[in-house]
Parts: sequence; structure tokens; C-alpha cells
Amino acid sequence: MPSVETPLPDTRLVAAARRQEAFAWDQLLKAHQLPLYAYVAEFTGNADAAKDILQDTFVAAVKHIASLREDERFSSWLFGIAHQKCLQYFRRSRRDALRFSEEPALSEDHLDESLPDCRELLLGDERRAELLALVDKLPVVQRSTLLLHVLEDFSLEEIARITAVPLGTVKSRLHHAKRALRELVEEYS
Repeated sequence: MPSVETPLPDTRLVAAARRQEAFAWDQLLKAHQLPLYAYVAEFTGNADAAKDILQDTFVAAVKHIASLREDERFSSWLFGIAHQKCLQYFRRSRRDALRFSEEPALSEDHLDESLPDCRELLLGDERRAELLALVDKLPVVQRSTLLLHVLEDFSLEEIARITAVPLGTVKSRLHHAKRALRELVEEYS
């Protein structure tokens, strides 16, 4: 009977990664790249930038693994690095836009003017794309909080660690994001 290799828990992999063991980094990368990419791509709205940010995130993780104090929080620590890289991307994009005096264009092509209520938007790939187009209209801090909570299923406490803000701020941002999203859904329905 062939043996089935079970994946190591993150805590053991993180300990091995600290020792610069390549297999550990390989497994950590494989386990986290898709969720991280999904978050970064939705947050930035730019697939190419998301790939670059993902690469920068893993490079920073390898470089700063010694700063991780609690191995069981590797995932939220990694998302925190990605979150900071996204914010740097937005700052750089804003500076570039100002430097070249161009306003960033918002594409309205993919929005359906007859959107139904929010519950129906969550059904199906087309509706999901429409909802994400509306999420893109939220302010950056609200959008990131909503995506981390809904898309990545992080607790409010984990989001506070990832974004480096107090728990009350996370709760407030999530509340305002949900309210603003409801208003956008009503506006486009």
C-alpha cells in the first residue's frame, strides 16, 4: 500500500523555513499563493500588479521570517505583508498619476445597470463580477477590510493584525463598507 504524504502544519513549516529549508518555503508558497493572489488581485483590480505584489510579498517573507513571533499566525502575517505591498502600490500609482496629470479611469463597461438586490449578486460568476466591480468603488481601507473578511474569511482580530489598526477601527471600516456597498447596489439596481 503506497504511503500518502500528509502536509505539515504551518507551524512546523515556518520553523523549517526559519532554518532556510527550501522544501518548507516551497510548501508555504504553494499553500498560500492562491488565497494571497485572490486577495491582492481583487484589492488592486490589476492582475499584473497582483503577480508583482505576490512575488514581492514572498521575497519580504523570506527576508523577514525572523520577525514573526507567533508561528501559528503565519497566514495573517503573510497577508499583512501583502496588504502593505498593496498600499505601497496605490501610493506609487497615485504619485505616477499626479506626475503625469492623468486621472485614473474607472471602467463602467462591465456594470449591468439593472442589478438586483445584494443577495442575488452573490449567485453565479457574472453576478460575482458585478458585485466585485461595486466593491472596487469603495475606499481602499473599506475595500481591503471587506475583502479580508468576506473573501479570505479572516476574523476581525486577524484583520486588525494584518492592517495594523485597532479592532474598533476594523469594525468601523467593515460597517461603513457594508453600508456603502448596500447603497451602491441600490444605486445600480
